[in-house]
Amino acid sequence: MTAFNASIGFDRKMYLADVRCSQAYARALSAKGLLSAEEEALLVDGLEAVLREWDSGELAVAPGDEDVHTANERRLTELVGPVAGKLHTGRSRNDQVATDMRYWLRDEAAKPLAHLKQLIGVAAERAEREVDVLMPGYTHLQVCEGRPEAAPARAQPIRWSHLLFSYVASWKADAERLVQLSDRLNVLPLGSGALAGNPFGIDRRELARDLGFSGVTSNSLHGVCDRDFVAEFLFWASLCMTHLSRFAEDLIIYSTAEFGFVTLADAYRSVELLFLKKNADSLELLRGKCGRVFGSMAGFMMTLKGLPSTYNKDMQEDKEPLFDAVDTINGCLQIACGVLDTLTVGTRLRLANRLVTKLAANENRGRRSVLQIHPERMRDSLSCDMLATDLADYLVRKGVRLSCTCAFFLVFPPVEPRIF
Repeated sequence: MTAFNASIGFDRKMYLADVRCSQAYARALSAKGLLSAEEEALLVDGLEAVLREWDSGELAVAPGDEDVHTANERRLTELVGPVAGKLHTGRSRNDQVATDMRYWLRDEAAKPLAHLKQLIGVAAERAEREVDVLMPGYTHLQVCEGRPEAAPARAQPIRWSHLLFSYVASWKADAERLVQLSDRLNVLPLGSGALAGNPFGIDRRELARDLGFSGVTSNSLHGVCDRDFVAEFLFWASLCMTHLSRFAEDLIIYSTAEFGFVTLADAYRSVELLFLKKNADSLELLRGKCGRVFGSMAGFMMTLKGLPSTYNKDMQEDKEPLFDAVDTINGCLQIACGVLDTLTVGTRLRLANRLVTKLAANENRGRRSVLQIHPERMRDSLSCDMLATDLADYLVRKGVRLSCTCAFFLVFPPVEPRIF
């Protein structure tokens, strides 16, 4: 049962959050007259020593350390003696854990936000630099029966930069949602006690300011059991991963021999020696890890849905899906940025501005392990039938009835004469 009950194997990630929140609580107890100045200093300095041991790897987890909170308390007691027990004054494990998790996630959420901003910057810079690259746009990605050759149905010609900015629009919305989530996350439950509040009148607002929280939770029952912030981050990560997965799928398709629009950098693909094929492993893994984050979100919601009010031990199961989702989204955003950042314009591209062509060629000279786009393949994929929509629009402006039908048969003449 001891091993089954323990969470030290994964919640040790929160050692910094637990130390900082305990130090702030010691100061709050001292401000209320529940600790002497000497006791406050002893506890704060002792906790700082515990933190240094975590950082250096010197802190050894003992067999009886159920979780990171127990480990910190045990080590603090070894360093400063029985005064360490005074940190329990008015504080429950329930509000302690809820506070540590919010503190930890608040800091961790800044990382995917930074990665998103970097990814947006890379995509926008590429779009501006390669604005003259044309390519076919697709809808449904299906075979068009009206075409003599069995090729995917190309809808209309578009700019490569337009596709890149479509990704930017999704990633920008992801960044905005993460900022909004962080605002709701940044409230302090410490002082809620086990469920009925703090009996010693701790100044929660001053405690919140000390820890950098923007406010305090309004209800102690809700404060100790609320894990909406975990669920909301998992929702957010799932949607962000969906956008990354679709981005990866596009590049996987466009890198196939059938399309040949892009070539991945060697650093982001593998070689299949038997067939001398180079596979888009990085993008396929990025696409596959989307399901992993979805699973974390769905699993946690199943844990949460049947719980009665206030704290239950089931909530220990909130940490692994959250920690894994944070690690996964960070890794995937960095891979996506790396793939896109190594994409370079092919030197055969004929741009209207010869200077841009020369600069691009100079920039890419000697760089072999990069993901390349092939504008000539993109241009070769453009065909007259892709202008059917533009032709129909032209006929409409000229007042021609049944303009869509007329445009279709002008582009795809019937083999046998037919009346329409």
